[in-house]
Amino acid sequence: MAWVYLFCAGLFEVGWLIGLKASDGFSRFWPSALTLLSMGLSMGLLGLAVRTLPMGTAYAVWTGVGAAGGVLAGVALYGDPATPVRLGCVALILAGIVGLKLAG
Repeated sequence: MAWVYLFCAGLFEVGWLIGLKASDGFSRFWPSALTLLSMGLSMGLLGLAVRTLPMGTAYAVWTGVGAAGGVLAGVALYGDPATPVRLGCVALILAGIVGLKLAG
């Protein structure tokens, strides 16, 4: 169950990254409120995951899911460039996450 918590924590990290963009520097109420909620949920789920997973593994996976998801969300929602090199780097991050899961 810890891996499910950890993956969801990473997804909420992507949520708060999108929320930061949408909140326009915390100047818009609802996007700001949803950003803060996503931050709290992300940290809370990470806290549940580190009860049983090694701290370094959990942190690497949490940030990896957030980083990869952030790049993909930027491409999908904001027109960020989707060059082969960028997508290849995201694939490397995801390969690292899978490697940590298999090693674990």
